[in-house]
Amino acid sequence: MGKRAFDFLISLSALLLLSPVLMLLYAISLIKLGRPVFFRQPRPGLHGRVFHILKFRTMTNTRGADGELLPDAERMTAYGNFLRSASLDELPELLNVLRGEMSLVGPRPLLVRYLERYSPEQARRHEVRPGITGWAQVNGRNALSWEDRFALDVWYVDNRSFWLDLKIIFMTLGAVLLRKGISAEGEATMPEFLGSKGKPNE
Repeated sequence: MGKRAFDFLISLSALLLLSPVLMLLYAISLIKLGRPVFFRQPRPGLHGRVFHILKFRTMTNTRGADGELLPDAERMTAYGNFLRSASLDELPELLNVLRGEMSLVGPRPLLVRYLERYSPEQARRHEVRPGITGWAQVNGRNALSWEDRFALDVWYVDNRSFWLDLKIIFMTLGAVLLRKGISAEGEATMPEFLGSKGKPNE
């Protein structure tokens, strides 16, 4: 209850304080990328319950001759790359925190299709609300391997506390300022998680 109250108060205060920045980013995104300005996607939350995460969109909707979206790296724009490197694309997630779907600190919510690929130990990351930032984010972020990332997520689940959350929040500010671990080497986004056996489960 204390963590939820802290999340609610901080996210509400941040939304009010950052409202001029959010409105400016909305206007620039509208000009640079057009509609929709926001990226919405289903993600698993606490106990695997699905919610829709909210972010500023960073890619175009450009499609190839076959009608399919082009690869992420080809749709990423300089403006979108700036949003990601500064973590500004994640500011709308404060609304997810306000609604109780996310926490300020917790394992990052991944794709719904990954749920069936987790080992029982990896699935323990859903024992807490997902976070805007987390222990894995301040210890390598997307530059980590999937195995290391999940190990750090589960460590957080077992060792979470108010003081650890504060430490992670302050470490996040430093990681954002230094723009460390934004993506895996050579990738525009985090590579696909294929499960412990190296391929999607049937």
